[in-house]
Amino acid sequence: MRRRKRARPMYVLHYAPDNASLIVRLALEEMGVPYRTALVDRATRAQDGPAYRRLNPAGLIPALETPRGTLFETGAILLWLADRHGALAPPPGDPARGDFLKWLFFTSNTLHAETRMLFYPDRYAGTEATVAAFSGKTRARIARHLGLLDEMAATRPSWCGPDEPSALACYLAALLRWLALYPRDSAGWLDLTAWPALRALAAAMEVRPAARRAALAEGLGDTIFTRPSYANPPEGSAT
Repeated sequence: MRRRKRARPMYVLHYAPDNASLIVRLALEEMGVPYRTALVDRATRAQDGPAYRRLNPAGLIPALETPRGTLFETGAILLWLADRHGALAPPPGDPARGDFLKWLFFTSNTLHAETRMLFYPDRYAGTEATVAAFSGKTRARIARHLGLLDEMAATRPSWCGPDEPSALACYLAALLRWLALYPRDSAGWLDLTAWPALRALAAAMEVRPAARRAALAEGLGDTIFTRPSYANPPEGSAT
């Protein structure tokens, strides 16, 4: 009997557990395309080393090696994958494409960017004395962003609803997870009940087979988006 050959990995995802690479892993799992992972060890600052900087000169995680070159920036990777595989996003020419793109880029360029400011206030606040005030203002802005996204999700567009996965849903679910966990000294400020449409999206995403596989691979536990716990990964470090 002839043994079936395993599909050759199409992509290499350079990742760290429970980092932005999780968003791309979720999308790859939803698409069902073959890929393998390569750990970027944050404990040794591998993202700052010359080998990784050749893949992503900004030194940020993730990077995705493809047959057509290496990609970085989470939003760009998601859009490229969606267009290449015809999944998780309205295709070019679809009337819903514009709405999808504006919210994908709002999530990437605004919500995710402000999330980084909340997690690393010392890099943005100027002085140690201004960190607390800076963080408070950042949380207020993030809450407003989530309010806008909740209003959008409440309209149940096909590209961002609890019934069908999308690249944007992968992105939002992961960000909601991290906002509930970090920074550790102020964790708990995020109450998902304030944004019921986003909570419904997170609840639907966390029970999908793709999310379960990602959770197992990165040691994320069970309720990874609605009641998240800190990662206990089989390899690498989340921070």
